[in-house]
Amino acid sequence: MVTEWTMPPRGSGVRRNPESGCTGTGPAESSDTGPSDGKPSDAELIERSRREPDCFASIFDRHAGEILRYAHARLGPDLAEDITAETFLAAFRRRDHYDLAWADARPWLYGIAIRLIGKHRRSEARYRRMLQAVPAERLDGDFGDRSADRVTAQQLRPRLAEVLNGLRAQDRELLLLIAWAGLSYEEAAQALGLTTAAVRSRLNRIRTRTRRALGGDNPANRTDDGETTDG
Repeated sequence: MVTEWTMPPRGSGVRRNPESGCTGTGPAESSDTGPSDGKPSDAELIERSRREPDCFASIFDRHAGEILRYAHARLGPDLAEDITAETFLAAFRRRDHYDLAWADARPWLYGIAIRLIGKHRRSEARYRRMLQAVPAERLDGDFGDRSADRVTAQQLRPRLAEVLNGLRAQDRELLLLIAWAGLSYEEAAQALGLTTAAVRSRLNRIRTRTRRALGGDNPANRTDDGETTDG
């Protein structure tokens, strides 16, 4: 797991320094990075890091886990840690160009990660084919505290992988930012360099195509003979 800011190469100018005086460190459980909780926003930390580079470690602490999960979902475990480290190293080097009007840095970080993932198209395609080959019914017997939605998502994974393979690269990026990363339309637009109107229009087209590809029902409820169990 990527757990330390020291993941980027030595000599990058970025080092973990718990005595740097920056607050807001520690992994975030939610996307709330505004000042309402008494912590500085991402934008404030990035602005401060331009003078005090060690402050950028707080951005890593807040968002590395989320970027790692996204890279893992896209490329599998072999490349996820490298993509995560490269994302934050690139972000650190570009921090002077960050638009401080955006309090939350997640869309910016996802935009960087997406460009890096784009260099591994073949690896991503292989990983999707692998997911597509996994039978939907192969789930752990003890679901524990996993929600029904999460179980259903696992059941749908092979069919969704098939749908993703049929989408254009730009449409696939948008769908994954909304469905997997949980970004809003506005945030996804920022990450991809689109207008919010363009995101809405493209998503409508994607939804239509996805419903058609999935047969208009929930494939997790299909029996072996292709019939649905709950209409």
